[in-house]
Amino acid sequence: MTLTELKYIVAVARERHFGRAAEACFVSQPTLSVAIKKLEDELGVVIFERGGPEVAITPIGLRIVTQAQKVLEEGANLREIARQGHDPLAGPLRVGIIYTVAPYLLPKLVPKQIELTPQMPLLLQENFTVRLLELLRQGEIDCAIVALPLPETGLVIRELYDEPFVVAMPHEHAWAKRKEIDPEQLKDQTMLLLGAGHCFRDQVLDVCPELSRFSASSEGIQRTFEGSSLETIRHMVATGIGLTVLPASSLTAPGQANELLAYVPFKKPIPDRRIALVWRKSFPRISAIDALTRGIMESGLAGVNYLKVEYNSNFPYPELA
Repeated sequence: MTLTELKYIVAVARERHFGRAAEACFVSQPTLSVAIKKLEDELGVVIFERGGPEVAITPIGLRIVTQAQKVLEEGANLREIARQGHDPLAGPLRVGIIYTVAPYLLPKLVPKQIELTPQMPLLLQENFTVRLLELLRQGEIDCAIVALPLPETGLVIRELYDEPFVVAMPHEHAWAKRKEIDPEQLKDQTMLLLGAGHCFRDQVLDVCPELSRFSASSEGIQRTFEGSSLETIRHMVATGIGLTVLPASSLTAPGQANELLAYVPFKKPIPDRRIALVWRKSFPRISAIDALTRGIMESGLAGVNYLKVEYNSNFPYPELA
C-alpha cells in the first residue's frame, strides 16, 4: 500500500470516473486502474463498482476512502512539521483561491507578500470552491481563500473582509446615471451570469432569485447568458448585450478605467459576500498562515471592508483599524 495508491482512490471517489481521475493525477488511465486493482487485491475488498456510466463506491470502499483522505492529510503534515522545525516561514506556502477573487487580490497580494516574507514564496492555484476543499483535505494545498458560506468542512475559518456587489452596465444604459438600484428590478433586464460551479453565481442568484427561474426556462435562454469568467462577462456587457453583477474589488482591476461601463451600487441593504482564509486544523505552520493573513490585510484591496483579525501565533503584526 502506497500514498500514491491512496491518492488514486480518493481521486476516483471524487470524480466518479477513472478517466477524469487519471487526468487529475497526471497519469494514464491504465496506470491508475492497475494501481487501484492492486490495492483492492491487497486489502481483499472491492472499493469501486465498475461497469456503469458512473463509478460507484461500495460501503466498505467509502470507509477506506475516508481513511485514505486522513492518511494523505497526515502525510502532508509530516513534511510541514519537518519544515517547521527549521523555520515555519521558510519554504513555499501552497494557496488555493477561487476564480472570482484571484484576478483582483493576487496582483496586490503577491508583491506585498514578497516584501513581508521573501523566504516564503506562494504556490498559487485557482479553482472552484468545491475543488479547493477537496485539495485541502488531500493535503495538496495548505490553505484556501474562498467566499462564505461553506459546507460543513471541519476546517479552520478566518474571516477577512466583506465585499459589496455593484451592477455593471454599458455607459449609455438608461440606468447609468442612477444613484442606486433595487435588486428586484434586475429580473426585467438581460443579465449575464457566471456558469454553474462558481459560488459567485449562486450569490448573485440569492440577490435576485427571479434570475434562477429565467435561467432554468426556455425564456431564460433569451433573458440570461452564462460566461466562464467575470472578465469575459465584463467585456460582453461593454458591447451592450446586457447587465451583470460584479464584486467591488473588480472595479479597480488593471484596464478597467474606461468609459465603456458604468457601475451603480445596490439599494441598501447592499448585498455582499464575505471572503475567508481556511486551512486544516492539523496544519502546523500557523505562523505561515498568519503571515499570509497579514499580506492580505495589507494589500489595500479597494472597495472591501476589512474585518478585525485575531492571530494565532507570535508573528509581529501591526494593529488594524
